[in-house]
Amino acid sequence: MHSQKTSVLDGGNVAYVEELYEQFLNDPSAVSEQWRSYFDSLRPPQENGQRHADDIAHAPIIEEFIQLARRIDRKASTIAGPDPDIARRQLAAQSLILSYRMVGARSANLDPLWWAPGAAIPELSPAYHGLSSTDLAQKNELPGHAFWQGEASISDLISALETTYCGTLATEFMYLSDPVQRQWWIERLESTWAKPTLTPERKLRILERLCAAEGLEKYLHARYTGQKRYSLEGGESLIVLLDELIRHGAKTGVRDIVMGMAHRGRLNVLVNTLGKPPASLFNEFENTATHPLPAGDVKYHKGYTADLATEYGAMKVELAFNPSHLEIVNPVVQGIAHARGKQYPTSQRNSVLAVEIHGDTAISGQGVVMETLSLSYTKGYGTGGSVHVVVNNQIGFTTSDPQETRSSFFCTDIAKLIEAPVLHVNADDPEAVVNAVQLALDYRQTFGKSVVIDLVCFRRHGHQEQDTPHMTQPLMYRSVATHPGVRQLYANKLVASGLITEAHVLSVAQAYRDGMDNARPATPNQTAAGTGSKGCAESSSQSEQRVYLAPSMAQIKALALRIVDVPTDLKLHPLVSKVTQARGEMATGRKPLDWGMAEHMAFASILSAGRDVRLSGEDCERGTFGHRHAVLNPQNREVRGQGKYRPLDHIAGQQGTFTVINSVLSEAAVLGFEYGYTLGKPEALVMWEAQFGDFANGAQVVIDQFIASGAVKWGQHSALTLLLPHGQDGQGPEHASARLERYLQLCAQDNMRVCQPTTPAQFFHLLRRQALHASPRPLIVMSPKSLLRHPEAVSTLESLSSGSFQEVIGDSAATPTKARKITRVILCSGKIHYELLAHRRSQEAEHVALVRMEQLFPFPYEALAEELGHYPNLQSVIWCQEEAKNQGAWTFVGVHLRDIIPETASLRYAGPPPSASTAPGNMAMHVEQQRRIMHSAFS
Repeated sequence: MHSQKTSVLDGGNVAYVEELYEQFLNDPSAVSEQWRSYFDSLRPPQENGQRHADDIAHAPIIEEFIQLARRIDRKASTIAGPDPDIARRQLAAQSLILSYRMVGARSANLDPLWWAPGAAIPELSPAYHGLSSTDLAQKNELPGHAFWQGEASISDLISALETTYCGTLATEFMYLSDPVQRQWWIERLESTWAKPTLTPERKLRILERLCAAEGLEKYLHARYTGQKRYSLEGGESLIVLLDELIRHGAKTGVRDIVMGMAHRGRLNVLVNTLGKPPASLFNEFENTATHPLPAGDVKYHKGYTADLATEYGAMKVELAFNPSHLEIVNPVVQGIAHARGKQYPTSQRNSVLAVEIHGDTAISGQGVVMETLSLSYTKGYGTGGSVHVVVNNQIGFTTSDPQETRSSFFCTDIAKLIEAPVLHVNADDPEAVVNAVQLALDYRQTFGKSVVIDLVCFRRHGHQEQDTPHMTQPLMYRSVATHPGVRQLYANKLVASGLITEAHVLSVAQAYRDGMDNARPATPNQTAAGTGSKGCAESSSQSEQRVYLAPSMAQIKALALRIVDVPTDLKLHPLVSKVTQARGEMATGRKPLDWGMAEHMAFASILSAGRDVRLSGEDCERGTFGHRHAVLNPQNREVRGQGKYRPLDHIAGQQGTFTVINSVLSEAAVLGFEYGYTLGKPEALVMWEAQFGDFANGAQVVIDQFIASGAVKWGQHSALTLLLPHGQDGQGPEHASARLERYLQLCAQDNMRVCQPTTPAQFFHLLRRQALHASPRPLIVMSPKSLLRHPEAVSTLESLSSGSFQEVIGDSAATPTKARKITRVILCSGKIHYELLAHRRSQEAEHVALVRMEQLFPFPYEALAEELGHYPNLQSVIWCQEEAKNQGAWTFVGVHLRDIIPETASLRYAGPPPSASTAPGNMAMHVEQQRRIMHSAFS
């Protein structure tokens, strides 16, 4: 007779049985048929006799376990069922299997250096699960795994588990909430014991790729000693990984790969994966390459695009340009991939694959990684799952140990944010690397989800080749010094297996070196090929005027009516209904156009021309200030998202696609994504709107390194538009300024356009010019807040059908006769114009003219000089702004104004003094500041 202590339902087993019950709730097939029947019996029946699928309280279940154990204790001889010892071993075996699936990776053979011994994992010990040495030898039916069918001993089971979950390939997937996906991993791993089946040809290909990876690094080290190249040595298996990614990707239907990576190993990837001519690389090392770009960039930041042939068809592979800001390229890659996916039917969107190659300390340390991961499955940003590759050098920039670089066990733990399974693989086992790639791609193509490959390797040199890591990592680098390299290890393995000879290994390595020796200096056209280094196109305001054509009045009226044609059964919120009614009056000319209507008209005219329009940002559908309402939400809807209506989807029969997205609460990742989208779909009008202009501060790296300088560094032209709400309104410093001065400081070499329109018609023409211009440039718009509903900031329908965007707007009150009386011109930009206008009326200052600069860069020399020439008796020119003197446009425009104002006129600044903050902290201070500005400008 068994007591409660030795029973299957021993009190010590209760916790495990509860865990088993949790498994049953998530996936009934994950437990044995006996336990499944028992757990199912605990579910309360529904009225129709069916069992509830919902969870029930655990306390009654635990009590039931205890009572059952007591009954076994009292009447063991009368209880029908399996031998208790067999059941106990089966329970323990299932518990052991679960432990290996859960934490086996923590005990896996992943480190090529073996320099830091890992801690023992108690859950992987048989004794932890109540198994004795006698139990291990007993053969039983062991359910709950996919290794084999029939009886086996627990020792056999442990051997299979160790090989599958603790070998050179280890996986983490049990946190996936979808039981179908968990079962997919279980069957794929356990049915093969996580071992690949490779033909001799594939093994020889692996060796050849390793020889190429090592050969390039050694060649560069010998030929260009001491020059920075951020060597891949220690991580040569990355080239094997990417080779299989392209091959197996093509096999599974991928046709377009967009990759992003930092500088570590980049040169190796460029030459050995994408096929950049070695001669081009040598020219860059020797500073003999041609420089068609105004600035250019260092060789390990450059991108490349190649059309590669595989046995399964052609593959387009692009490596995106990237600055030294490591992970900042991640959202750019996602944006390019998302745009490229639009070229395929919906059923083939998985033909485009985004691949992000991370560093081990960067993936866990850079915030943009989390922001980009958060975009993975959100509306308007998904790419059907990405493959993330971590080149895990096990060391940070120079000296960091893991405990200095992260708070998690694995550097990849951040991937659990989106439930991405992780495959940890020892880079010294390139066959396991190939297996990891195949598993990752098959999972991605099957489920459309992201997956991570953690390539655990090492870094033979320091952060760069002039660094001396032994100073801070003596233990690790003693191990590095004795490591023969993965090429040698794998060659030894193939020789030992009899597949090849030592002579064959030497011949492969020699062939690669001969190829490097025979590379000749590239011709100028070869140098530029594939690098994306196109010269900056010429542009001028004159050319803009030539290409721009406003819609006809008939077109304007037709578009206006389409915008306000809303289904009659759409029950709207009263405030939204008021907006749509007002737009109806604007469409018929009974009311002047406000900002929101002019924006809709711009979008409608661009869409009707067959161009796509994409707008993203926080609260973009309605607009932060409730002025847009591009998406109408019925108040009587029963299901989230059901019944939404977007008038701009119904403009014309063959119109472009209108996309408006309320983005996640991110600036850096979303702005980087939209920049990437413009590269993948350059013909679309793509806009990002900051909730408040200063929110763009969180994306400054994207602005500095991509938007402002991408053209002169990389020949990478983007027409991304930034809408940045800007203006002093007494709401405090955090929402007052879009930091106009920062953008103007970045302006040079015709790299972008910076504008601050003050009327709806100006905004209409500005957006159309941006969308239809033949010479794309980023556009920075200091967009309004108070002007959205200002009674004087309005336009007529007629103003949309004539003219174009005016870089400078003169004083409409200054007729030729009155112009002779003007002795002072107040120049300004933005909404302060309307305050100056009101103050001039109150003062009856007829000797003052007000001139608006709607475009600040490129600086409108001709237009402004022509306007100032209208005033023959001009004595003073005032630059007036509401931003502090060290902010805003003054420091930028002041230099240019001195070149064009008449010699007889003086130049003066009117505005707040320098300030460390962007705005006063309360309304009273704001009102007083604006009063002083008016006084300074007019007196």
